[in-house]
Amino acid sequence: MNLRELESFNAFMTYGSVTKAARAMNISQPMVSRLLNNFEKSVGFVLFNRKRNQLTATTEAQQFHATVLRSLNAFREVETQARAIANDQLGSIRIAAQPIYVDTYLIDVVAKFKQAHPKVSISITDTGLEGMLDMISTRECDLGIGITLDLQDPNVLVTPLAQSRAVCLMPVDHRLAGFETIDIDLLRGENFVELSIGSPLRTKIDYIFQIAGWPRKIAVEGRTIRTVSRLVERNVGIAVSDPFAALLVDHGKVVARTLTPAIEWDVALFTSTRELSAVEKSFLGFLRAELPRLRESGCVV
Repeated sequence: MNLRELESFNAFMTYGSVTKAARAMNISQPMVSRLLNNFEKSVGFVLFNRKRNQLTATTEAQQFHATVLRSLNAFREVETQARAIANDQLGSIRIAAQPIYVDTYLIDVVAKFKQAHPKVSISITDTGLEGMLDMISTRECDLGIGITLDLQDPNVLVTPLAQSRAVCLMPVDHRLAGFETIDIDLLRGENFVELSIGSPLRTKIDYIFQIAGWPRKIAVEGRTIRTVSRLVERNVGIAVSDPFAALLVDHGKVVARTLTPAIEWDVALFTSTRELSAVEKSFLGFLRAELPRLRESGCVV
């Protein structure tokens, strides 16, 4: 097997048809078909079901795709590093972060860092906490940005950057919008928009309400805080959320109010146990330099 065959297989699995794979690779359909046939022969097991000149992936192909994708990502990383050396770049940083921090905290830090370090290449991956920790453990990223929430992992070093406290997002005309601070007992009977079950923040919020002794009426669950925020804008319900969400909402439609009892966590830098490189240490300095602005906006305390 060769790289082109791997790319054709990934394109087919990603786009679902030979036609779309050919378009994505900018080659002909017959060429994609030949590459897929050769790849299937080389792996030694059936990758495709063929019916009426159409291909569908077998279960084995779906399982094998994850391995192929990792191999392609590794090869692309080799290419990236080679280009960095050829272009006389000073280094590279691979960052994985939870989506809310990619959308808010990181984009400003990266922009300022690049002005000072134009020859350092940066890649950003938005992922959940579990995915971020896995990427750090497997050395697929250098730095992670996320929330701690009692995290215990001996293979990951956690450097707290600042503390955050959950806020309640609600429509501007909500009955509680005039309060500066809201006791959670005042939220009885409200419709809630929540992160999906399994999210570390959702787990923390669930625990606090269990202690309060009353169940929430959950109207909608979403995978990201951006989705939750947009639903609050549309008056679907209220949300107990990360305060960084206030940077994403339309303030003509939504207000953020502090909660009691406080739901707190650290925003932290996650790294492997190796020592940080010079450019990574510099990036950490930029992360810290951004904190005063975030305090002014109420995202951290």
